[in-house]
Amino acid sequence: MIDERRDRHSWFRGEGRLAEMSRFELRALRYVLAAAEHFSFQAAADALNLDRTTVSKAVRDFEDRLGTGLFERGRYGVRLTDAGERLLEEIMPALAQIDHAVQFAAAAGRVENGIVRVGIISTLAGGFIRELVHSYQRAHPGVKLAIHDGGRREHLRAIRARQLDVAFLTAVDDVSGCDVSELWRERVYVAMSVTHDFADHEALDWPDLRNEVVIISRQASGPDVQDYVVRRWAGHNGYPAVEYCEAGQETLLHTIALGKGITLVAEAWLEMRIPDLKLVPLVADDDVVPFSAVWSPANDNPSLRRFISFARDMARKRRRRQIGR
Repeated sequence: MIDERRDRHSWFRGEGRLAEMSRFELRALRYVLAAAEHFSFQAAADALNLDRTTVSKAVRDFEDRLGTGLFERGRYGVRLTDAGERLLEEIMPALAQIDHAVQFAAAAGRVENGIVRVGIISTLAGGFIRELVHSYQRAHPGVKLAIHDGGRREHLRAIRARQLDVAFLTAVDDVSGCDVSELWRERVYVAMSVTHDFADHEALDWPDLRNEVVIISRQASGPDVQDYVVRRWAGHNGYPAVEYCEAGQETLLHTIALGKGITLVAEAWLEMRIPDLKLVPLVADDDVVPFSAVWSPANDNPSLRRFISFARDMARKRRRRQIGR
C-alpha cells in the first residue's frame, strides 16, 4: 500500500510528470481549489460565475492528465482524495506566488510599483529636477527612481542600449531615433570664489571672461561644459584659458571656492550651499539653456510613460506659475 501511494504521488516530488506541469492549465487548478473550498462543483461554479459543467469537466480532464483522482464524488458533494490533499498542500505556495506576480505586473501598469532609470547632467540640489523627483516619489512611492549622473553622450548611449529609461539633457541636436520633450530652462552661472574680482558683480558677459581660467571636470557633464564654452565663445575676440581636472563637479566647485579659477554651472546649483563660493549669472539671452527629457520610443516600460507624463504636467504648471508672477 505504501509503495502504491509512493508511486501514485511520485509526480509531486519532481519525478516523471512534474516536468510537464507547465503544460497544465492554471484554470483547472483554480477550479480544483474552488471545489475543495466549497465541497461542491456547483458551489464552486457559482463562486467563479461559471457553469457547473465547465468546472466539472475541467477538473475531470485535469485528473485524467494527472492519472489520479483528486475528488471523491457523491450525493454529499465532493471531497478531496489523499492525492487531492497532497496536490493542494504542494501547489498552494506556487499559486500564491503566481497571484503575487500577477498583482505586481498589474500594479506596474498602474504605476504602483516599478523602476525608472533617470540620467541627469545637473544636480539634485535644487531646481526643476529636484522638484520633479521629490513630487513623483511622493505621488508614486512604489516606483523607484534610479538616478545616474553622467554626460550627454554617455546618457544617450545608455538610452539607446536600454540601460537608461530617460535622461534630462541640454543639447539635443544629435538625438536621432529618440523622443524629446523640452521641460524647463535654466540660466548659466559663473562659479568663483567670494574673493574673486567679479564676486561683487550682479551679472557677467562673455567678454568679461577673456582673461580667466575656466576649469572643467573630465567627468560627468564636464565635456558638455566644454562644448558650451566653445559654442558661446565663437565670435568673441580672445578666448579664456581652459584647464581640466579629474574631480567630479561638486569637488570642483569646492576647489573653485578656494580661489582657483572659475567654472560654469546651471541655475540649479544656486541651492547647493558651498562655503566661499559665489555664483554670478551670465546676462545674455543665449545663456538661458533648455533642458529636455530624452527617451527611446521603443522603450515599453509603463512606469517611464507615466513618469514622462508627470514631468510634462509639472512643467506646464511651473510655466503657468512663472507667467503669473
